Amino acid sequence: MTVYYAVVFFIFGTVLGSFYNVVAWRLPRGESIVSPASHCPNCNHYLTPIELIPIVSYLIQGRKCKNCKQKISPFYCLFEALTGVLFCLCYLKFGITIDLFISLTFISMLLIIIISDYQTMIIPDEVLIVTIFLLAILIGIKSGLLGLGKSVLSGVVCFLLMWGIKKIGDFLFKKESMGGGDIKLMFIYGMFFGILTTILSIFVASIIGLPIALIMVSRKSNHEVPFGPFLAIAAIIFVLTGFNFDILSQYLLKIY
Repeated sequence: MTVYYAVVFFIFGTVLGSFYNVVAWRLPRGESIVSPASHCPNCNHYLTPIELIPIVSYLIQGRKCKNCKQKISPFYCLFEALTGVLFCLCYLKFGITIDLFISLTFISMLLIIIISDYQTMIIPDEVLIVTIFLLAILIGIKSGLLGLGKSVLSGVVCFLLMWGIKKIGDFLFKKESMGGGDIKLMFIYGMFFGILTTILSIFVASIIGLPIALIMVSRKSNHEVPFGPFLAIAAIIFVLTGFNFDILSQYLLKIY
């Protein structure tokens, strides 16, 4: 049954991955995620149900639009596969539990942010609001009102911490050092991870992003580097490894 459910979550993830790509592309541009229907950006050919099958349609169409024969970027297929793999790994780690649905909600947001922030330097407020709403419900189910209250408090602290870091950065660099989306995102990190793990995720994201940012800036001095994708990658690592500094610190306090 484990293999069966792993396959189911992989397929489910690829379907949602296709949808997340649409969300990440349209919302920052102020477009509806419902209308118009998915279409070829080159010839505006509306995709048929067969053409919407994740991964499979890309392969059977020979990586080209069925109508105009324009090559389709492999990014779409790879993103669908990545989403499927992450959903599958979350199932294997958490099983069918409330933690699974909390993690899938969180990772879904991270995947959308990776694309939207990289392509447009925007983290859509709509995505953050929906994620907060869903996490609040799921955390409330899991931990009750008291647990939800602690999560929200952690979110507020992390939000204020990131806001303080931004203000220091603005002062040092004499310009906007961080987008508002990154600051709002930290509220959700605080809800999900707790304060200490959120701080550590910022540190890890900085380590991951620094060499990439230096390369990008060296090629184009006025190029702005989005921080959201690095924050998302660090968070995904923590979700899949199960690392939680807050829980670890509480355990160590009990020992000593």
